[in-house]
This record gives sequence, structure tokens and C-alpha cells, in this order.
Amino acid sequence: MQERIAQLRQQLQLAGHHYHVLDEPLIPDAEYDRLFRELQALEANHPQWITPDSPTQRVGAQPMSSFVTVAHKVPMLSIHTETDISAEGAIQFDNRVRKVLQLSSEDPPLEYVAELKFDGLAISLIYQDRVLVQACTRGDGQTGEDVTHNIRTIGQIPLRLPDAAPPQLEVRGEVYMRRDDFESLNERQRSRIAEGVKNEKTFVNPRNAAAGAVRQLDPKIAAQRPLSFFAYALHFHAPSDAVLSPVEATLNGLQTYGTHHQILMALKQWGFPVSDDCQLVAGAQGLIAYHQQIAQARDRLPFDIDGVVYKVNQISLQARLGMVSREPRWAVAHKYPAQEELTTVQAIEVQVGRTGKLTPVAKLAPVFVGGVTVTNATLHNEDEARRKDVRVGDTVVVRRAGDVIPEVVSVLLDKRDHAAPAFTMPRHCPVCDSPAVREEGEADFRCTGGLFCSAQRKQALLHFAQRRAVEIDDLGEKLVDQLVDAELVKTLPDLYRLTRAQLIGLDRMAEKSANNLLASLEKSKQTTLPRFLYGLGIRHVGEATAKDLARHFGGLQAIINASVDQLLMVNDVGPVVANSLRAFFDQVHNREVVQQLRECGVHWEEFAPGARLDLPLSGHTYVITGSLPTLSREQAQALLEQAGAKVAGSVSKKTTGVVAGEAAGSKLEKAMALGIPVLDEAALLALTRST
Repeated sequence: MQERIAQLRQQLQLAGHHYHVLDEPLIPDAEYDRLFRELQALEANHPQWITPDSPTQRVGAQPMSSFVTVAHKVPMLSIHTETDISAEGAIQFDNRVRKVLQLSSEDPPLEYVAELKFDGLAISLIYQDRVLVQACTRGDGQTGEDVTHNIRTIGQIPLRLPDAAPPQLEVRGEVYMRRDDFESLNERQRSRIAEGVKNEKTFVNPRNAAAGAVRQLDPKIAAQRPLSFFAYALHFHAPSDAVLSPVEATLNGLQTYGTHHQILMALKQWGFPVSDDCQLVAGAQGLIAYHQQIAQARDRLPFDIDGVVYKVNQISLQARLGMVSREPRWAVAHKYPAQEELTTVQAIEVQVGRTGKLTPVAKLAPVFVGGVTVTNATLHNEDEARRKDVRVGDTVVVRRAGDVIPEVVSVLLDKRDHAAPAFTMPRHCPVCDSPAVREEGEADFRCTGGLFCSAQRKQALLHFAQRRAVEIDDLGEKLVDQLVDAELVKTLPDLYRLTRAQLIGLDRMAEKSANNLLASLEKSKQTTLPRFLYGLGIRHVGEATAKDLARHFGGLQAIINASVDQLLMVNDVGPVVANSLRAFFDQVHNREVVQQLRECGVHWEEFAPGARLDLPLSGHTYVITGSLPTLSREQAQALLEQAGAKVAGSVSKKTTGVVAGEAAGSKLEKAMALGIPVLDEAALLALTRST
């Protein structure tokens, strides 16, 4: 047992040094908390083995030797963490407070201030004569590190306070980094690494990026890091010869304000940023409601939090509650499920999405993170997999926030078996063995199997059947799932081979429904070449491109046989679209699907190449905006296109005219600013009839 205690102390001291001093976390916060609680429990059962240097006997790590150390006049103590992440945690805190205050069930609910528990770096700001003179970190709670030169670079922290503020005071709060700022910072870091700049690295999370910035020796570097600040506490220093207890030192002078909420409002009036998510709540039920509210909003916040904090609002009650060990009785941190955990990679598989995208996925030893048990984590694409260098057998940090797909954040390289091979993306689809290609300028590999690939089958069917493609009424997502899962439909032509008997055998498919679907399938056989082309789901070929191709070539076979150079002659077809078309029709199975669809009776009118390029509105571009009185947007578009016009989605100097209906917005405003003619429905009908 004594050996385990010594082992835990060593692990926690090493992890604390890397986290607080080096800003290079070895393990996730949840893992540290778990080890810390185990050590606390062992020491509670064996108090004779507690030593002054145990991690349980101090707040944080020792300050960095490269900074001047500062003794805190009021200790920067930690608060108790409620380990029960359910609603019960709030109830237990309220019960403890009421018990110490000797309140009965008949007494009214206590008033609390509920705040966010920011995931940043605690900072103390000392003001003399209303001017910022010193800023220091928490350090070990008794002494911290002087980081004034870096804190001055944070624009949110006032360097001088207004006359309404007391002349001498200490403000405490959190330095943090917004998520969007963190992503931008890492993007810049990746660019610098790619350029060959030495000693550059990306950061694991916003908290450590912020801590690293605060601890820069050169303030010019800190100034380049996008740091933010929230204030959450106020202190007044007692005379140097005064002898105060920890409670008296902490609450000295605060009784003037009466409540913690009034202190927060005063801080805001003096120019400090105070989170708008702080709330006054009543009793345990108010705490529970706040905990649930923030849990739902957590992933939408622009910064990271790992829980909420509850504080008794009345300063006089805080004084009565006092301290226990190193923690105040009047406050508690109520955490949420950890968003990062440690686990091991058991395998790396490549999954094929509905659009053919190949995604490497790490298969993990099951781990509870973000409120659920996670067994898979995305590696996103080849570039990300290589950058993180995840290998089978690695110990990794896995992150899951809300409904976000779990991802591997980083690898613990010191635990790697260096014989493990690096991951490489396969060059063939793992489902259908078609070539996997990565188009220029894109991060993802995609299967070129298209209609042939079973992984893309359901999406291909739904795309083919949609209203803007061949339009098969009565063929919805649930029915497609049944048809594919029952292996009745493996390719698009199988839709037209379905029988009444097969359909009636499906779940919730009566004879009438089966007849309706068969009738819809029969009706869909008569279509147009643009609709058919669009329905094939060729990458980068949308409705407008399909229409341009049909107009230019006149028939499908000419499109199938066209070279890249010939395709580039089509209006608005560039190299990406041309190569995508060529790659699609170069696949034998795709040509076979097209041929089989035609043999099943799918047909359309073909015409001589370029025959429709001389229509009255050929070469003209129109934009439709707002709601027309009688025509739908699709009907208005069809009228223009039948006359040879192209319908675009945005207004530019090349736009011929804008068809505007009720509630037309910015497109109409832009057209008027550019002097582009504006047509109503009557003018549109007159234009298309006259042509």
C-alpha cells in the first residue's frame, strides 16, 4: 500500500510539472483527477503516511525558476470538486452548506451565484492607485510567478481603473483562449512548421496554448497569442502587520459589497470582462437547472469549460461557513463528464462514406468520455493521420465534445512500440476495390466506384430518385434502407426490376403502396438528359453543369466518349469537373449501370450537338429571388432555361436580369445597385412567351 502511495505521488508530481510548468500535458485532466482521488482515499485511510510534499497537501506546482516569484498576500486556494457529475452533486453541496449553517427544511432556499468553470489559467491582478502594477499566476497557492509583462498584452485587462474603483485592490480571474483563436493559432503554427521554421509546434488544447503564452519570457511572443480574460473574484489586502486567519484574509473588506453578485457587477462597472453566463439561483433546484442549462450549451460556447462553480452569494454567510482543509466550504466546482481520456488504438480501419469519402478510423479499447463509451475515433484524412502519426498499439488522448464525432487529439510517444508501422491510406476502396483518388487541392481520398460501390448505394439511390433528378415518387429513405438491406436493390437498374411480390414482402408495404411505387417507377422512365446526368451522382456535376453538358453534346454517348479537352469546351466546365466526368465514365461498371438503365426503359429526347445553343435567351443569365405570385422557383427556372437562358444563384455584373418576387432580399438590392434590369412575374411570362 505504501508503495502505491509513493507511486501515485511520483506520477502526479511528474504530470503536474508537465502541465503547470512546461505546458506539455502528459495525461488528460480526467486521468489526473482519477489518480489524485485515489491518492486522497489512500491517505485518508492511512493518515500516518501523509507527508508535507504530497500533491494532496498543496494547490498546484512550484513556480518556474525563470520567473520572479511573488508571495500571495491572500492565498490562491482551490475549491472542492464535486465528483458526482449528476444532479445529485448539486444537492449534496446544498445539503452540506445548510447543515453547517444549521438551516432546517422550513428555512427558505439559499441564494447562490452559479458561474462557468473556465478551462484556462488563474491570474491575480494587483492594482495600486488604480494602476495595474503586478500580475502573477497561482503557482503553489502561496507563491506564484510574476507575469506582468505578458498580462499587459491582453487588451481585455484594464491597465488603469476608473475613479469609481477603490484605489488598492486585487482582482482574480482566468486567462483563456477562445476556440476560434486557438484554431487560427494552430493553423499559423502548421504553416510555420511547413515553412521549416525551427522549434515551432502545434498546441494540444486552448488551455495549454494560453498557459504557454502567459509564461513566455518575451512579451512580444505573448502579444502574438490571442488571449482573453474573465474576472470572477475580488480581494482587499490587510495591513502588513495584521494577523488574519485564512477566512479573514480571504473575506477582508468584502462585506462592504454584501454579496458575491454585487462584487461581479462592480468588477464589470470598473471595466473588467465578467461572463454573461453567471446567474443568481435559489437552492439546490436552481443549481441543478443551471448545471443542465450549461451542459446543453457547453459545446456552443466560444471557449472551453470543464464544469460550473457554485458560490454562496451572501458574504456574511461565506464568513460563517469558513474553510475546511485547503478549501472554502461556501464554494464547489461541479464538473461535467471529461471530454478527453486515455485509451489505446487496437486497429486503424478505413470507412467509406455515402459520397465515397475514405476516412481513417481508429478502433479503440472502450473508454468512457464525453458522457458515452467510445470505441471509434476519426482520424479525418490522410494528412491529419500523418500529422498526428497515430499507429496501432499507441496510447492516445481521445476527445469527444457533445455530439461531435470522437477524435484522436494526440499520441503519448513515450509509450509507443517503435516497431509499429506508420499508417498509409489505401489506394483502392476497401469495399469495392475501385481506385481511390485524391483530387488536387482536396484533403480527402474518394472511391471512384460510384454506382458500383455498395457503401455508396443508399445515397446513390436517394439522389437518383429526388425531384430534381429522375423523380421517383414514393421512394423515401426508409424504403431505400429496406430495399438495400434485403439485397433487393444493389444497383440503380434493380429499382426497375422490382416486382409487386417482392415489395409486398417488405415491412409496412401493403399492395396499394407497392402499386404506387411501381407506377412512380414507370413514370420516372421518361425523363430528360440533364435530369438523368444529374441523377447519376457524378462528383462535381450539379444541375447547371448537367444542363450545360446536355446542351453542348446533345446526347449521352457523346458525353461518355468526350475527352477531357472536349469537355473543357463546355460552358463553365473546368479541369476539376472534366476530370471527374472522365474518371466516372472510365469505370466499366458505371457504363454498365447506364446501359442497363436504358435497357430497363429509362429514356429522354436527344438532339443534335449545339442545336439549342441558338435559342432566344442563349448566352443570357438570370437570377430568381423572392416568392412569385403563381410560379414556383422551379417553374420560373424551367421557363428561362427552355428559352436558352442560364439561371444562376448570385448576382454579378454578368447577370442579364433579376426576376424578383415578394420578400426579395440582398440579391434585389445588389441588382439595383448595379443597374441590372428587374422583372416581376408578368414580365418574365411576357419575356419567355415572346421568345
